[in-house]
Amino acid sequence: MSPPNESEWSVLATHEPSLGSHVVTPRRGYLHHGIYVGCGRVVHYSGLAYGLRRGPVEEISLARFRDGRSIRVRAGAAPSHFDRCEVVRRARSRVGENSYRLFSNNCEHFCEWCVYGEHRSYQVEALLRQPARALRALLRFVSKAWSIPARILLGPCSDPEQSGSITHPIGRPAQC
Repeated sequence: MSPPNESEWSVLATHEPSLGSHVVTPRRGYLHHGIYVGCGRVVHYSGLAYGLRRGPVEEISLARFRDGRSIRVRAGAAPSHFDRCEVVRRARSRVGENSYRLFSNNCEHFCEWCVYGEHRSYQVEALLRQPARALRALLRFVSKAWSIPARILLGPCSDPEQSGSITHPIGRPAQC
């Protein structure tokens, strides 16, 4: 399976996602992933979603998952190997697991496993292909978590292409 491209993500407006949908919301420097399990609830690997302290797989409200940000649903991708109820069952089967690892067991790894049976993260793969970009993204994340302005660590960022900003699958460069 190939990495998702911009056409594979649809913006959620006022309608509820379909049961078992792979949902994402932008964060600073990355996309946060979860599985919609119905009744306004999402199962996600909380990981570093709340700061530098890693967290478990948990079921939370869609509003808390969004955290005031936009939300998208992966659409038009390869069909899942599992029906929607099985995707939800797989997601809930891991609630409470607390083995988050940024590069080997993150929220995207979790969702890809739930939907496709593959334990992978396209964001990690893209970062590892360009180590300097990975380091800058990590420094941005850490600087935000520690409330140190990124510009102190990274310098000014005038051109996203030359600065190494991450371009999200939704087509917008990350902010410095």
